Amino acid sequence: MNILGISALYHDSAAALIKNGEIIAAAQEERFSRKKHDERLPFGAIAYCLEAAGMETGQKLDAVAFYDKPITKFTRLLTTLTERAPRGFPAFQAAVPAWVKDKGWVGAALERVLGRQGVSVGQFYFPEHHVSHAASAFYPSPFSEAAVLTMDGVGEWASSSISVGEGHELKMLVEQRFPHSLGLLYSAFTYFTGFKVNSGEYKLMGLAPYGQPRFVEKIRKELIQIREDGSLWLNPDFFGFLDGFTMTNEKFAQLFGGPPRTGESEITTREMDLAASIQVITEEVVLKMARYARALTGKSHLCLAGGVALNCVANGKLLRSGLFEDLWIQPASGDAGGSLGAALYVWHQVLGRPRSVVAGRDAMKGSLLGPSYSRDSIHEFLKKNQIPHHEYRGEARETFLAKALADGKVVGMLQGRMEFGPRALGNRSILADPRDPKMQSSLNLSTKFRESFRPFAPIVLQEDVAECFEVVKQSPYMLLVDQVKSSRCLPRRGDEEKLPLTEWVNRPRSDLPAITHVDYSARIQTVDRERNPRLHRLLQEFKKLTGCPVLVNTSFNVRSEPIVCTPEDAYVCFMRTGIDVLVLDDFVLLKSEQPPWQETVNWREEFGLD
Repeated sequence: MNILGISALYHDSAAALIKNGEIIAAAQEERFSRKKHDERLPFGAIAYCLEAAGMETGQKLDAVAFYDKPITKFTRLLTTLTERAPRGFPAFQAAVPAWVKDKGWVGAALERVLGRQGVSVGQFYFPEHHVSHAASAFYPSPFSEAAVLTMDGVGEWASSSISVGEGHELKMLVEQRFPHSLGLLYSAFTYFTGFKVNSGEYKLMGLAPYGQPRFVEKIRKELIQIREDGSLWLNPDFFGFLDGFTMTNEKFAQLFGGPPRTGESEITTREMDLAASIQVITEEVVLKMARYARALTGKSHLCLAGGVALNCVANGKLLRSGLFEDLWIQPASGDAGGSLGAALYVWHQVLGRPRSVVAGRDAMKGSLLGPSYSRDSIHEFLKKNQIPHHEYRGEARETFLAKALADGKVVGMLQGRMEFGPRALGNRSILADPRDPKMQSSLNLSTKFRESFRPFAPIVLQEDVAECFEVVKQSPYMLLVDQVKSSRCLPRRGDEEKLPLTEWVNRPRSDLPAITHVDYSARIQTVDRERNPRLHRLLQEFKKLTGCPVLVNTSFNVRSEPIVCTPEDAYVCFMRTGIDVLVLDDFVLLKSEQPPWQETVNWREEFGLD
């Protein structure tokens, strides 16, 4: 039985396909369309999922599940904007045509899309948005029963929820309703500090350690009331998202000393302190929600999803709190993952099909659920374009790459299936030596072309994580922040906060300077032999050469570009950037051997700025 899940028409559209309950394929549309956070119907992702499942022309999908209820969402939009009349009328005028034209008829639109691909549909389902998030968290988890916490901006009416999962059954117990939303509050500060909403929230999180949380009490007094169960109330007088086109309004600006920062302008102490302050508030709410979820459900394990679950700093605090024996976080926690959750919800909850749970092993297959490319197709691409290359079989590739990394080379890696979710986990990654104190600056400026303050994540051998980090034992999906082992850290000099941002960033803080953030933390990915054997071997070879079981891992793209999908995407990014070595599965390309690169377009303008 084939069930296709879809998320679309807001941001990060995606498709996922399960076959008899097994996750077969999942991918975001942006990887195919090359439009960051593409919200359109996921034509490319659907085509890929059907192909991965072996669906042929004339076959019938048993079910299609869309990740929310569009009509209910439209009702909320109309209700909110009419209640805010007359101020809400311009937003009303802008929103209604889009719903009438596209979003209100998503079932019919999907049927047409699938019909053009020669596939018919047995049944359509529309689970609620936070039900889809909860299903994406619980059903693939390694837990037979668990509390489930979802947090994001807003779905239909819900902005967060607590559910309980037992076996194949999932039951929502309580929900927080719009406009009172932790996700929208965080996005308001994202907007105000000059970053793009639904895109730059992770930048705000990365900026927080540079600041002091001096606005916390002002936020508590003026903007939000936080109850002991984690539910909250937002003061509507300070926000623009209820009746306008911006997240905050003039009253918000007056509260924090002036207008929002303009994108790409200098980041000041105000922005750093705002980031630090909203991070403190976020962690407080998440911990209170989690504590209430434990009391409400009585479960000792917790699953998380929704955009706020990508706040890996809060996740790390939650892990260290000891509230639960263990956590499992959906690697595609944002809206893209709703496609998978919707399909799984239909299979398990609607159709009543049982789960098969293996203790300690999730069902996400390392989140490596996207397309892969055969040796022959890669070789044909290289020959057709007369691209110089070398082929390495078996462990020879890892031996060569470990030596290149130890020599300070930057490696772009395309191997196997593409990752599902926002994190590159080794199959569409840029890798580098974390011991180089200049590597963070070099990668940010000459490879990623992004803001200098942005930290880089470490990948570490699962068996060696305790040598490098304090608490985390397993983090295969790069969703937990932990402190670098104190024995590896260098003492503070005491003048850090007086330094210019670029100088502070580039000052070594440990013997792994390229991955140690200014607060001595790191966002960790542990690598085991089962999920990614070739990446595991590479780390082993690097450790043999250097004694270091860690590499820098960042996504294979430049700023504002989606992560690369195809060998051609990877080659273009390789030639545009400071990457020294490109890996296309068994083929290795050296920048020094490539012909001169000529651009036909201004690719930075093509991608814009996120």
